[in-house]
Amino acid sequence: MHKKIVLIPMLLVLFISCKKSEENTDVKSKDSTATTATSGDPLPSWNDGALKSDIIAYVEKVTKEGSPDFIPEEYRIATFDNDGTLWAEKPYVQELFAFYRVQKMIEAKPELAQKQPFKAVIEKDKTFFEKGGDKALIELVAATHTGMSEDEFEASVNDFFKGAKYPGKNVPVKQIRYQPQLELLNYLRANGFKTYIVTGGTIEVVRAISQDFYGIPKDQVVGTSFKYKYDAAKNAVQREAALDHFNDKEGKPVGIQLHIGQRPVFACGNEGGAGDIAMLTYSQGNKYPSFQLLVNHNDSIREYKYQEKDNASLNIAAKNKWHVIDMQKDWKKVFAE
Repeated sequence: MHKKIVLIPMLLVLFISCKKSEENTDVKSKDSTATTATSGDPLPSWNDGALKSDIIAYVEKVTKEGSPDFIPEEYRIATFDNDGTLWAEKPYVQELFAFYRVQKMIEAKPELAQKQPFKAVIEKDKTFFEKGGDKALIELVAATHTGMSEDEFEASVNDFFKGAKYPGKNVPVKQIRYQPQLELLNYLRANGFKTYIVTGGTIEVVRAISQDFYGIPKDQVVGTSFKYKYDAAKNAVQREAALDHFNDKEGKPVGIQLHIGQRPVFACGNEGGAGDIAMLTYSQGNKYPSFQLLVNHNDSIREYKYQEKDNASLNIAAKNKWHVIDMQKDWKKVFAE
């Protein structure tokens, strides 16, 4: 039952336009587990300080052969959340995609504009979804994300990203990636780490852009997934209107085990929805030296300032001695120019 309402938190905000800052830097290099030398400053968009020094010190000690902390390359697994960790999450890109799908479906069948829940989306009627609850939102998710082949869905996602603009700044979605995190991904890969995205978003949406946006191939994306069935007549995999795995909170370690098969030694998430606590805790149980990193959204000028009401993520970070990114102090820039 709970798996079927995974996208409700993402879609509930769909009808409220949020504002956002920007970023841009192409990261098209393939994800590599080969160790290569880095010259100069590997993290130029990070301010010099304790956190930057700790990251570099960790990477150096676990990649130095003969060191008591050495980690063999096959165990150098790094997992990153996506929304709020690799790119901005106000609003969720998944929300923008759902809205895009509604518009496309109405263009193909104008009569849908007079039917619910499409009518509520077009009219930005948030009350309809609040009153309709889970049933109305599940109906919307099922209508916009399922009932097609995987090839058709991937084509729709690609079309969305080609022209999608992020609200507020009116910039391409690609420009909301965090520049310091792009550098961190590259730095880890240059030192033999295999990088994965572990997101609460729909796995196919993130797979469509992971290589181009982050240098991470689609088979290294773990996310929320729908149930599928094989259509022998069409020789295609079809998406069904039911969720198979909710890849958020306690679901993230499960998704990691299912897709990766081992604990990450490096895990990075963000404060804001308590969705990454379980993943970072799971990482900390590794038999090898591990590193946990949490993005704190405290920069109201360059990005946003928001936090959990109960402060759960930051409280656990302090208790478990996780590293916290102070966006104001630790990042020279948030988004690339």
